[in-house]
Amino acid sequence: MANILIVGGSKGIGFQLAQNLSSNNNITSVSRTKSEDFNQAVNQVESDVISDVFEYEGEVLDSLVYCPGSINLRPFNRLSEKDFLNDFNLNVLGAVKSIQANLPKLKKSSNGSIVLFSTVAVSQGMPFHSSVAASKGAIEGLVRSLAAELAPTVRVNAVAPSVTNTPLASKLLSSEEKIEKSGERHPMKRVGQPQDIASVVEFLISNKSSWVTGQVIGVDGGMSTVRSF
Repeated sequence: MANILIVGGSKGIGFQLAQNLSSNNNITSVSRTKSEDFNQAVNQVESDVISDVFEYEGEVLDSLVYCPGSINLRPFNRLSEKDFLNDFNLNVLGAVKSIQANLPKLKKSSNGSIVLFSTVAVSQGMPFHSSVAASKGAIEGLVRSLAAELAPTVRVNAVAPSVTNTPLASKLLSSEEKIEKSGERHPMKRVGQPQDIASVVEFLISNKSSWVTGQVIGVDGGMSTVRSF
């Protein structure tokens, strides 16, 4: 059984991932709030990912998955310096602090793995995404730099989703009409579901991906590479 730390695991993709893995692994979920929907196999810890730094209690940590993110969509001229700093603190510095606190224990694993989250908006220019794309672009640079620095001991990868039907995207997908319209923008003609993303993260932290590091994998319904005519 692997020891897996999921930061931001009480909702959305992190919750789905924890549920998928909990029957065969030791799962610790760290979030600002606990979820009543978890089964008892998941160890839940309440912690603010920005102001607090959580260190895994065990001797060896096999995987760290950092899930927190933001969707702060506004015209550029309406974004303040505080908006950019808030997105950067949550998306980047929160991940950095989580990794630094747990890296010694990840290095003790025979299959140490870190998975972070980017967004399709980094590779595809999208209006109103400048703040979130800037911080997630930093995540992609961090992934490649850390993958080089930590190889071959710890693998580092990222997943870059498009819009996914989670609480984080609830304002964008607040009606069936909005869900349908958003889905039509994707070659696969639907929005993402938490399981779509969680299954790729499962692969990235497993032994099946032992030769995969430094990658940013698009799980975006084809939006980053495919054009429909």
